[in-house]
Amino acid sequence: MYISNNVTEFIFWGLSQNPEVEEVCFVLFSFFYLVIVLGNLLIMLTVCIGNLFKSPMYFFLNFLSFVDICYSSVTAPKMIVDLLVRKKTISYVGCMLQLFGVHFFGCTEIFILTVMAYDRYVAICKPLHYMTIMDRERCNKMLLGTWVGGFLHSIIQVALVVQLPFCGPNEIDHYFCDVHPVLKLACTDTYIVGVVVTANSGTIALGSFVILLISYTVILVSLRKQSAEGRRKALSTCGSHIAVVIIFFGPCTFMYMRPDTTFSEDKMVAVFYTIVTPMLNPMIYTLRNAEVKSAMRKLWTRKVSWETTGK
Repeated sequence: MYISNNVTEFIFWGLSQNPEVEEVCFVLFSFFYLVIVLGNLLIMLTVCIGNLFKSPMYFFLNFLSFVDICYSSVTAPKMIVDLLVRKKTISYVGCMLQLFGVHFFGCTEIFILTVMAYDRYVAICKPLHYMTIMDRERCNKMLLGTWVGGFLHSIIQVALVVQLPFCGPNEIDHYFCDVHPVLKLACTDTYIVGVVVTANSGTIALGSFVILLISYTVILVSLRKQSAEGRRKALSTCGSHIAVVIIFFGPCTFMYMRPDTTFSEDKMVAVFYTIVTPMLNPMIYTLRNAEVKSAMRKLWTRKVSWETTGK
Protein backbone atom coordinates (compact mmCIF):
# COMPACT_ATOMS: atom_id res chain seq x y z
CA MET A 1 0.00 0.00 0.00
CA TYR A 2 1.31 3.47 -0.94
CA ILE A 3 1.60 6.00 1.89
CA SER A 4 2.06 9.63 0.86
CA ASN A 5 4.86 11.71 2.29
CA ASN A 6 3.13 14.66 3.99
CA VAL A 7 5.98 15.70 6.29
CA THR A 8 7.54 18.99 5.17
CA GLU A 9 9.73 19.61 8.22
CA PHE A 10 11.23 17.82 11.19
CA ILE A 11 11.55 19.02 14.79
CA PHE A 12 14.72 18.31 16.76
CA TRP A 13 14.59 17.56 20.48
CA GLY A 14 18.14 18.93 20.67
CA LEU A 15 20.79 18.20 23.27
CA SER A 16 18.64 19.23 26.23
CA GLN A 17 15.20 20.60 27.14
CA ASN A 18 16.67 22.56 30.06
CA PRO A 19 17.13 26.28 29.12
CA GLU A 20 20.01 26.76 31.58
CA VAL A 21 21.86 23.72 30.21
CA GLU A 22 21.25 25.02 26.67
CA GLU A 23 22.80 28.40 27.54
CA VAL A 24 25.94 26.71 28.87
CA CYS A 25 26.06 24.45 25.80
CA PHE A 26 25.69 27.50 23.52
CA VAL A 27 28.81 29.15 24.98
CA LEU A 28 30.77 25.88 25.08
CA PHE A 29 29.99 24.71 21.54
CA SER A 30 30.41 28.19 20.06
CA PHE A 31 33.93 28.14 21.48
CA PHE A 32 34.52 24.59 20.22
CA TYR A 33 33.38 25.49 16.70
CA LEU A 34 35.60 28.59 16.66
CA VAL A 35 38.58 26.40 17.67
CA ILE A 36 37.71 23.88 14.92
CA VAL A 37 37.63 26.54 12.19
CA LEU A 38 40.67 28.54 13.35
CA GLY A 39 42.76 25.48 14.30
CA ASN A 40 42.22 23.66 11.02
CA LEU A 41 42.67 26.86 8.99
CA LEU A 42 46.00 27.35 10.79
CA ILE A 43 47.09 23.83 9.78
CA MET A 44 46.09 24.52 6.14
CA LEU A 45 47.86 27.89 6.17
CA THR A 46 51.00 26.34 7.68
CA VAL A 47 51.09 23.57 5.06
CA CYS A 48 50.58 26.04 2.19
CA ILE A 49 52.91 28.86 3.28
CA GLY A 50 55.46 26.48 4.83
CA ASN A 51 55.71 24.70 1.46
CA LEU A 52 55.00 21.32 3.08
CA PHE A 53 52.82 20.22 0.15
CA LYS A 54 55.82 18.34 -1.30
CA SER A 55 55.47 15.79 1.48
CA PRO A 56 52.52 13.39 0.91
CA MET A 57 51.85 13.30 4.67
CA TYR A 58 51.19 17.06 4.80
CA PHE A 59 49.40 16.97 1.45
CA PHE A 60 46.81 14.65 3.03
CA LEU A 61 46.89 16.47 6.39
CA ASN A 62 45.88 19.67 4.58
CA PHE A 63 42.79 18.00 3.12
CA LEU A 64 42.00 16.27 6.43
CA SER A 65 41.83 19.74 8.02
CA PHE A 66 39.59 20.98 5.19
CA VAL A 67 37.25 17.98 5.62
CA ASP A 68 37.17 18.54 9.41
CA ILE A 69 35.92 22.11 8.89
CA CYS A 70 33.27 20.97 6.39
CA TYR A 71 32.24 17.99 8.52
CA SER A 72 31.62 20.00 11.69
CA SER A 73 29.99 22.84 9.69
CA VAL A 74 27.24 20.49 8.50
CA THR A 75 25.88 20.12 12.07
CA ALA A 76 27.54 22.57 14.51
CA PRO A 77 26.18 25.99 13.32
CA LYS A 78 22.59 24.70 13.17
CA MET A 79 22.95 23.03 16.56
CA ILE A 80 24.43 26.18 18.13
CA VAL A 81 21.62 28.40 16.78
CA ASP A 82 18.99 25.86 17.91
CA LEU A 83 20.28 26.12 21.49
CA LEU A 84 18.81 29.65 21.60
CA VAL A 85 15.33 28.82 20.24
CA ARG A 86 12.43 26.83 21.68
CA LYS A 87 11.26 25.15 18.47
CA LYS A 88 14.17 23.55 16.61
CA THR A 89 12.96 22.82 13.07
CA ILE A 90 14.56 21.78 9.80
CA SER A 91 12.87 21.36 6.43
CA TYR A 92 12.57 17.91 4.85
CA VAL A 93 15.02 18.93 2.09
CA GLY A 94 17.37 20.48 4.65
CA CYS A 95 17.26 17.25 6.65
CA MET A 96 18.19 15.14 3.62
CA LEU A 97 21.02 17.56 2.73
CA GLN A 98 22.34 17.41 6.30
CA LEU A 99 22.18 13.60 6.26
CA PHE A 100 24.11 13.62 2.97
CA GLY A 101 26.73 16.06 4.29
CA VAL A 102 27.35 14.17 7.54
CA HIS A 103 27.96 10.87 5.71
CA PHE A 104 29.84 12.44 2.78
CA PHE A 105 32.43 14.28 4.87
CA GLY A 106 32.50 11.62 7.61
CA CYS A 107 33.20 8.82 5.14
CA THR A 108 35.74 10.96 3.25
CA GLU A 109 37.56 11.54 6.56
CA ILE A 110 37.67 7.78 7.21
CA PHE A 111 39.21 7.19 3.77
CA ILE A 112 41.74 10.03 4.20
CA LEU A 113 42.84 8.58 7.55
CA THR A 114 43.24 5.18 5.85
CA VAL A 115 45.31 6.70 3.03
CA MET A 116 47.47 8.52 5.61
CA ALA A 117 48.12 5.18 7.34
CA TYR A 118 49.25 3.72 4.00
CA ASP A 119 51.52 6.74 3.53
CA ARG A 120 53.16 6.07 6.93
CA TYR A 121 53.54 2.38 6.05
CA VAL A 122 55.39 3.20 2.81
CA ALA A 123 57.54 5.89 4.51
CA ILE A 124 58.69 3.55 7.30
CA CYS A 125 58.74 0.15 5.61
CA LYS A 126 59.92 1.20 2.13
CA PRO A 127 61.85 4.45 2.70
CA LEU A 128 64.08 4.11 -0.39
CA HIS A 129 61.08 3.87 -2.71
CA TYR A 130 58.87 6.31 -0.80
CA MET A 131 58.97 9.26 -3.23
CA THR A 132 58.56 6.92 -6.20
CA ILE A 133 55.53 5.14 -4.75
CA MET A 134 53.92 8.25 -3.23
CA ASP A 135 54.46 10.62 -6.17
CA ARG A 136 52.11 13.55 -6.76
CA GLU A 137 50.07 11.78 -9.44
CA ARG A 138 49.36 8.81 -7.15
CA CYS A 139 48.56 11.11 -4.22
CA ASN A 140 46.05 13.01 -6.38
CA LYS A 141 44.40 9.75 -7.47
CA MET A 142 44.19 8.50 -3.88
CA LEU A 143 42.69 11.82 -2.77
CA LEU A 144 40.15 11.69 -5.60
CA GLY A 145 39.31 8.14 -4.51
CA THR A 146 38.53 9.34 -0.96
CA TRP A 147 36.07 11.95 -2.29
CA VAL A 148 34.42 9.54 -4.75
CA GLY A 149 34.15 6.87 -2.02
CA GLY A 150 32.57 9.35 0.38
CA PHE A 151 30.09 10.50 -2.28
CA LEU A 152 29.02 6.96 -3.22
CA HIS A 153 28.53 6.00 0.43
CA SER A 154 26.44 9.07 1.27
CA ILE A 155 24.32 8.95 -1.90
CA ILE A 156 23.37 5.34 -1.05
CA GLN A 157 22.36 6.38 2.49
CA VAL A 158 20.23 9.28 1.24
CA ALA A 159 18.65 7.21 -1.57
CA LEU A 160 17.54 4.61 0.99
CA VAL A 161 15.91 7.26 3.21
CA VAL A 162 14.37 9.46 0.48
CA GLN A 163 12.22 6.64 -0.90
CA LEU A 164 10.58 6.08 2.51
CA PRO A 165 7.18 7.64 3.34
CA PHE A 166 6.90 10.01 6.32
CA CYS A 167 3.40 10.83 7.57
CA GLY A 168 4.08 11.80 11.19
CA PRO A 169 5.21 12.07 13.91
CA ASN A 170 8.05 14.35 12.80
CA GLU A 171 10.07 14.80 16.01
CA ILE A 172 13.70 13.59 15.93
CA ASP A 173 15.36 12.78 19.26
CA HIS A 174 18.67 14.21 18.10
CA TYR A 175 20.31 17.55 17.22
CA PHE A 176 20.87 16.72 13.52
CA CYS A 177 19.46 14.41 10.86
CA ASP A 178 21.15 11.02 10.94
CA VAL A 179 20.00 7.75 9.42
CA HIS A 180 18.90 5.77 12.49
CA PRO A 181 16.79 8.53 14.16
CA VAL A 182 15.13 9.43 10.82
CA LEU A 183 14.34 5.77 10.00
CA LYS A 184 12.35 5.55 13.26
CA LEU A 185 9.88 8.11 11.87
CA ALA A 186 9.10 6.30 8.60
CA CYS A 187 5.51 5.09 8.15
CA THR A 188 6.58 1.67 6.91
CA ASP A 189 8.70 -1.31 7.90
CA THR A 190 12.36 -0.22 7.71
CA TYR A 191 14.00 -3.51 8.68
CA ILE A 192 15.55 -4.20 5.24
CA VAL A 193 16.59 -0.55 4.80
CA GLY A 194 18.14 -0.63 8.29
CA VAL A 195 20.12 -3.76 7.43
CA VAL A 196 21.43 -2.21 4.18
CA VAL A 197 22.31 1.05 5.98
CA THR A 198 24.20 -0.84 8.71
CA ALA A 199 25.96 -3.03 6.12
CA ASN A 200 26.98 0.05 4.10
CA SER A 201 28.33 2.01 7.07
CA GLY A 202 29.64 -1.05 8.92
CA THR A 203 31.62 -2.36 5.95
CA ILE A 204 33.36 0.98 5.48
CA ALA A 205 34.07 1.52 9.20
CA LEU A 206 35.17 -2.05 9.91
CA GLY A 207 37.07 -2.48 6.61
CA SER A 208 38.99 0.76 7.10
CA PHE A 209 39.71 -0.04 10.75
CA VAL A 210 41.07 -3.50 9.85
CA ILE A 211 43.31 -1.95 7.17
CA LEU A 212 44.57 0.58 9.73
CA LEU A 213 45.28 -2.15 12.29
CA ILE A 214 47.20 -4.23 9.73
CA SER A 215 49.18 -1.16 8.59
CA TYR A 216 50.27 -0.22 12.09
CA THR A 217 51.00 -3.81 13.07
CA VAL A 218 53.37 -4.11 10.09
CA ILE A 219 54.89 -0.70 10.93
CA LEU A 220 55.52 -1.62 14.58
CA VAL A 221 57.09 -4.96 13.61
CA SER A 222 59.38 -3.28 11.06
CA LEU A 223 60.47 -0.64 13.62
CA ARG A 224 62.25 -3.34 15.64
CA LYS A 225 64.92 -3.43 12.93
CA GLN A 226 65.57 0.32 13.04
CA SER A 227 67.81 2.41 15.29
CA ALA A 228 66.52 4.03 18.48
CA GLU A 229 66.48 7.47 16.77
CA GLY A 230 64.62 6.03 13.76
CA ARG A 231 62.05 4.42 16.04
CA ARG A 232 61.55 7.66 17.95
CA LYS A 233 60.94 9.73 14.81
CA ALA A 234 58.63 7.11 13.28
CA LEU A 235 56.60 6.73 16.47
CA SER A 236 56.32 10.52 16.77
CA THR A 237 54.62 10.89 13.37
CA CYS A 238 52.61 7.68 13.71
CA GLY A 239 51.54 8.43 17.28
CA SER A 240 49.53 11.50 16.29
CA HIS A 241 47.81 9.58 13.51
CA ILE A 242 46.98 6.63 15.78
CA ALA A 243 45.50 9.03 18.37
CA VAL A 244 43.24 10.63 15.73
CA VAL A 245 42.16 7.20 14.43
CA ILE A 246 41.21 5.99 17.92
CA ILE A 247 39.16 9.05 18.92
CA PHE A 248 37.37 9.10 15.54
CA PHE A 249 36.76 5.40 14.93
CA GLY A 250 35.67 4.61 18.50
CA PRO A 251 32.46 6.71 18.44
CA CYS A 252 31.79 5.92 14.75
CA THR A 253 31.98 2.19 15.47
CA PHE A 254 29.51 2.56 18.35
CA MET A 255 27.06 4.49 16.15
CA TYR A 256 27.14 2.67 12.82
CA MET A 257 28.32 -0.92 13.34
CA ARG A 258 25.12 -2.05 15.01
CA PRO A 259 21.50 -2.86 14.03
CA ASP A 260 18.97 -0.11 13.34
CA THR A 261 18.49 0.97 16.96
CA THR A 262 18.92 4.21 18.87
CA PHE A 263 20.20 4.76 22.42
CA SER A 264 19.95 7.70 24.80
CA GLU A 265 23.76 8.03 24.68
CA ASP A 266 23.77 8.56 20.88
CA LYS A 267 23.66 12.37 21.08
CA MET A 268 26.67 12.56 23.39
CA VAL A 269 28.61 10.10 21.22
CA ALA A 270 27.66 12.11 18.11
CA VAL A 271 28.96 15.31 19.75
CA PHE A 272 32.29 13.53 20.15
CA TYR A 273 32.83 12.63 16.49
CA THR A 274 31.15 15.69 14.89
CA ILE A 275 32.67 18.38 17.15
CA VAL A 276 35.28 17.13 19.63
CA THR A 277 37.36 15.09 17.15
CA PRO A 278 37.62 17.86 14.50
CA MET A 279 38.66 20.20 17.33
CA LEU A 280 41.34 17.86 18.68
CA ASN A 281 42.89 16.97 15.29
CA PRO A 282 44.86 20.25 14.86
CA MET A 283 46.07 20.09 18.47
CA ILE A 284 47.22 16.48 18.17
CA TYR A 285 49.08 17.03 14.89
CA THR A 286 50.61 20.31 16.11
CA LEU A 287 51.73 19.13 19.55
CA ARG A 288 53.16 15.79 18.39
CA ASN A 289 54.73 16.87 15.08
CA ALA A 290 58.06 18.69 15.17
CA GLU A 291 57.92 19.66 11.47
CA VAL A 292 54.49 21.29 11.81
CA LYS A 293 55.63 23.17 14.94
CA SER A 294 58.76 24.33 13.11
CA ALA A 295 56.70 25.55 10.12
CA MET A 296 54.33 27.40 12.48
CA ARG A 297 57.27 29.09 14.21
CA LYS A 298 58.60 30.22 10.82
CA LEU A 299 55.15 31.47 9.88
CA TRP A 300 54.90 33.44 13.14
CA THR A 301 58.45 34.83 12.77
CA ARG A 302 57.64 35.95 9.22
CA LYS A 303 54.44 37.68 10.48
CA VAL A 304 56.28 39.48 13.33
CA SER A 305 59.08 40.48 10.96
CA TRP A 306 56.61 41.85 8.43
CA GLU A 307 54.76 43.85 11.11
CA THR A 308 58.06 45.25 12.45
CA THR A 309 59.37 46.34 9.05
CA GLY A 310 55.90 47.58 8.11
CA LYS A 311 56.03 50.01 10.97
